[in-house]
Amino acid sequence: MLDSSFLKLPLAHRGLHDVSDARPENSRAAIRAAVAAGYGVEIDLQMSSDGTAMCFHDYDLGRLTEETGPIRQRSAADLGNIRLKGGEEGIPTFAEILEIVDGQVPLLVEIKDQDGLMGSNVGRLEQAAARDAQGYQTSLAFMSFNPHSVAALADAAPDVPRGIVTDGYLAEDWPILPARIRDTLRAIPDFDRVKASFISHQASSLKTTVVADLKDKGVPVLCWTIRSPEAEAQAREVADNVTFEGYLAKIPA
Repeated sequence: MLDSSFLKLPLAHRGLHDVSDARPENSRAAIRAAVAAGYGVEIDLQMSSDGTAMCFHDYDLGRLTEETGPIRQRSAADLGNIRLKGGEEGIPTFAEILEIVDGQVPLLVEIKDQDGLMGSNVGRLEQAAARDAQGYQTSLAFMSFNPHSVAALADAAPDVPRGIVTDGYLAEDWPILPARIRDTLRAIPDFDRVKASFISHQASSLKTTVVADLKDKGVPVLCWTIRSPEAEAQAREVADNVTFEGYLAKIPA
């Protein structure tokens, strides 16, 4: 079951990032800032060429660093030496982030799809993340857009709560994903099969029948990504908690 702290503390999207203060997304500095402010933390994991779980969102290095090319073609040591734009540090490992957070606040970890088309060619990143998290007992949860990844997490880390990142799956948002896959995932059919305990849904499509049905069953509903107090208020008409960026969400008393 998802720890209740995930429903109380707003979750800082990729950490409390702000490049104007040398805190790039998914950086150690952004994670430390979120913890210091009392927020929960949401991060992303990609895999290095030597099988290490790295805290990084994109598949390619180009947007967030001065390097280019797939992150999975670089070793963990190489990635650690690649400076994040707007900061003074390299790409951190998941193990480093676990040490920083150290159970002080909830940590929500998204496993990025490694198959490419939300298929079953997954497992290595999930196993790497599970190894790093072994013995980490407090307020940790995994999630992924790919239900096969969530199923792999059930095998690799059965004691860690896991959820599905869900979406309206519009064609313009997912141009590479075939329509049949988008139509299937939109209905969230795998929730029970992968033994998920929550969803994190796209904020703009929260008011759907499938989300309402899960909420009626007592399933916790998180959402992404909120960028203003006004958007947060609207999202909370459905969602139990928000993943936010670009402003300081209010922490409930």
